[in-house]
Amino acid sequence: MKRSQINAILTESEAFIHSFGYVLPPFARLTPAQMQARRGEIAGIIDARLGWDITDYGKGDFARRGLFLFTVRNGRSEDLAKGKGMLYAEKIMISRRDQIAPMHRHDVKAEDIINRGGGVLALKLYMSAPDGSIDKAATVEVPTDGVMRTLEPGGILRLQPGESVTLLPGVWHAFWGEEKDVLIGEVSTVNDDETDNVFAEPISRFSDIEEDVEPVRLLVSDYAKWLW
Repeated sequence: MKRSQINAILTESEAFIHSFGYVLPPFARLTPAQMQARRGEIAGIIDARLGWDITDYGKGDFARRGLFLFTVRNGRSEDLAKGKGMLYAEKIMISRRDQIAPMHRHDVKAEDIINRGGGVLALKLYMSAPDGSIDKAATVEVPTDGVMRTLEPGGILRLQPGESVTLLPGVWHAFWGEEKDVLIGEVSTVNDDETDNVFAEPISRFSDIEEDVEPVRLLVSDYAKWLW
């Protein structure tokens, strides 16, 4: 992706989020220069990989296959392993109309995916086979706001604004917005996007960036290059 495209997506996405009354935390407004100057002070933000995240999954077609994310809070994998401490994470995301977040699962993370407003959020779901691959024969059962839903393998679960689904580790899922762009909330156990995303096809979680202009904000995938 070109940095100029990322800058434009950031501006559009921030306006979309604010249109629903959701206010991002103060660190969302830090410029790259401010983050560099305050590196020691904001170590907790950097180490937890909080902040802006935009991906086209390395395929170069963000409009058709991509996702906007902002990580608001995130605990530590070490605490999750001990079973005590900050064991949770929160994200706000945007799935544009007909923009696919590709089929994937998590080995560790359990997550609630919440339609916070906009269009319908559609999720295609499969269970895992014993070897972790997609089980195209197993019935899918997932809790939606405390009510169990049963779908055929590869069935489409559609969430209206305000509705949510709980996806436990191993549940394969792809999702997209229908009718309109969708604001999505995610509440989960500790999030590790470096190691805990298993995709059904060979794609990258993060995008390569062509630096055609200066960044207006750093992405979490920029931290290693710009802040270490």
